[in-house]
Amino acid sequence: MSSPSLGSASESVPLVVCSPAMGDVRDVYNPLAQALCAAGFRVVTVDLRGHGDSSAAFGSYGDEATAGDLIALIEELDAGPALLVGASMSGASAVIAAGRRPDLVSGLVLICPFLRGSGSRGRDALMRAGMGLALLRPWGPALWRRYSASLWPGLAGAEARAARLTALLRRPGRWRAFRATTRADHRVVKPWFETLACPALVVMGEEDPDWKDPAAEAAWVAAAVGRSAEPAPILMVPGAGHAPMLEHSGAVGPRIVDFARSASAPADDNRG
Repeated sequence: MSSPSLGSASESVPLVVCSPAMGDVRDVYNPLAQALCAAGFRVVTVDLRGHGDSSAAFGSYGDEATAGDLIALIEELDAGPALLVGASMSGASAVIAAGRRPDLVSGLVLICPFLRGSGSRGRDALMRAGMGLALLRPWGPALWRRYSASLWPGLAGAEARAARLTALLRRPGRWRAFRATTRADHRVVKPWFETLACPALVVMGEEDPDWKDPAAEAAWVAAAVGRSAEPAPILMVPGAGHAPMLEHSGAVGPRIVDFARSASAPADDNRG
């Protein structure tokens, strides 16, 4: 993981750690990071293993490995508890991290998160195998580039971004690491739902092509990560796909800033 910081490094400044989707890099959070820093937060954006400026020499990839990285980062910075913002696959990692170390996580922002498998063990294994075959070279990068461009219907220049991200994944060792990441089994998240003690906000693009019914998926996630039988709040973003914080930053940023303030407030401020 690569983890450049933005904002003040003062221990009194609440920390926000943002991790992107599989295949994406940390600059997807630039508009949100600017909004959070302007509101007084310290923001750290990270690259997933094998992505962006991170190393591609890891032995494991996926939800649990990334959760371990998020925990290690907060410990290294000695700045917890932190608000974790996770997108897509790394939303699952954020949930696992919060379940493992509730002392280090003050809240969760889950952006278009994958928190469950598609069904039976056999079906999940078949889907992962099929994706692995589809992403084999030499056709894999071209297929991923085409698919990536469809993920952000609200983003001007989506094709150019998809081309840049795919070029980054073509660097030595990166495509192998990326394919290993695609084999993540999101069913590992389920055991952590009942252990969550922090508040969560679910953000979903209304036109996210990864879901047959984005609103229904958001409702399922909100129920899964809610506290005291109350579902987590949901922000549905019109015209946005799989990266609403980039596609429609003006609508998403202020809502996440408000949530971050609430999640980072002293315990006494959240009573009653």
